[in-house]
Amino acid sequence: MYMTGLLLGSLFGGALSDRYGKRAVLLVCVTLHALCGLIPAVLPQPVLFLALRCLTGVLCCCINICSFSLGVEWSLPRYRVWPPALLCFSFSLGMMALAPLAYFSHTLRQLHVALGLPQLLCLPLYLSIPESPCWLLLKKRTATLEEYRNRSAEDRQCLDQLLDNELSQSKRDGEAQDETRHSETDANKPEETNLSDFAHLRSPTILRRLTIMSYIGFASALTYYGICLNVGSFGVDVYLAQFFSGLSEAPCLLVPFLLVRCGRRPITMLSLLLSGSACILSLLVSRFCELPSVGMALALLGKFCMLTTVFVSMLYGIELFPTVIRLKCVGLVSLCYRVGCILNTLVSAAGGIPLAAMVVYGSGPIIGSGLCLLLPETSGSPLPDTVEDCERQPTLSLQPPAILCCTGSSVDIPVDSAAAFLGEKDPKGPLDLPGALARAAETRAHLTDRHAAGTDTGVV
Repeated sequence: MYMTGLLLGSLFGGALSDRYGKRAVLLVCVTLHALCGLIPAVLPQPVLFLALRCLTGVLCCCINICSFSLGVEWSLPRYRVWPPALLCFSFSLGMMALAPLAYFSHTLRQLHVALGLPQLLCLPLYLSIPESPCWLLLKKRTATLEEYRNRSAEDRQCLDQLLDNELSQSKRDGEAQDETRHSETDANKPEETNLSDFAHLRSPTILRRLTIMSYIGFASALTYYGICLNVGSFGVDVYLAQFFSGLSEAPCLLVPFLLVRCGRRPITMLSLLLSGSACILSLLVSRFCELPSVGMALALLGKFCMLTTVFVSMLYGIELFPTVIRLKCVGLVSLCYRVGCILNTLVSAAGGIPLAAMVVYGSGPIIGSGLCLLLPETSGSPLPDTVEDCERQPTLSLQPPAILCCTGSSVDIPVDSAAAFLGEKDPKGPLDLPGALARAAETRAHLTDRHAAGTDTGVV
């Protein structure tokens, strides 16, 4: 029921926040979430409990959507990678705190009170959260914007920068949509102008990216929640397993540093590959060795790598799809993720993780790692506005680079030297291939002689 609630929340949570504001939806959801935690302690009815679990899933999804959006929209562009990391770290702290609360709670009623009462006490703190500046600008709530701007000089400077970036991005999006409409008119295709934005999904580039990201979301949900829901079935104390399950997600604060240095695609591929490999190793250890702690450690390593994949995919998915259909594509990917969450109730068994389930948890991410080779690297690139912008993004080239094959010792030619002996003044102009090969052979022979004599230090 909880997973079904997450699916329902992903369907209309974003629409509610866009209509009524992210702050208002967040305040209502956290209040109802606290009440849903306390009601089972007062009315322990099975049917009521199931209904509240479904409602809790809806509220949790809406809270995540609003928190993520507010954190990103109140951050400058160079800091927007940090709110998701901090939210994931807060989630790991909550999972670690759940272990001692459950240990010291002797009944389920006491556990519900221990979980719901602190939420009610913290409700006044949520009143200090400001509304999204982008939403206020869209709804023309200038009075509220001026109130935020007049709080301090730092708030005024930050808000002005945020609104300037938003206005520039909105202007670019409008120009891109105008160019798209003009191009459709010039091509004498009036029937296509009446089609919905889903007509852009006919592009092979968009279809390929949407299919890959949907599969990654589906596999990520299976692996992550499959391990979370069965963390106590590895032969270790359930309270220690819950604590270490939360502790394994704490290193997510290092992910922003890795994204700056390595990019989106390499981190996604590496995290998927490590997650699948760790799950398979955990399966082998649990089946052929009596080392439950090692098996649980490997499973939690796979869980952390999968959390990294989910974190990076949130940014990666936004940068892969054009502005005209970005929200629809991200929504479809999120839908596949939630379907994977629901299927965990069918794959996982109550007495432990079965062999077939662990094989799925391990093989799914490894296949997704290979599919990432078909995606472009988007780190440092502007967001695409149209399908044509996506098609112009560089993808992985499977053709080997041009190699000048000559007999003799193998010596690598630097790129600067290659431009010199090719004799190209204009790299885009026509190339005299026979003359270039002759000059390349002469230069290569000369560099080989110098390298053999030990006098050339510029060639490695």
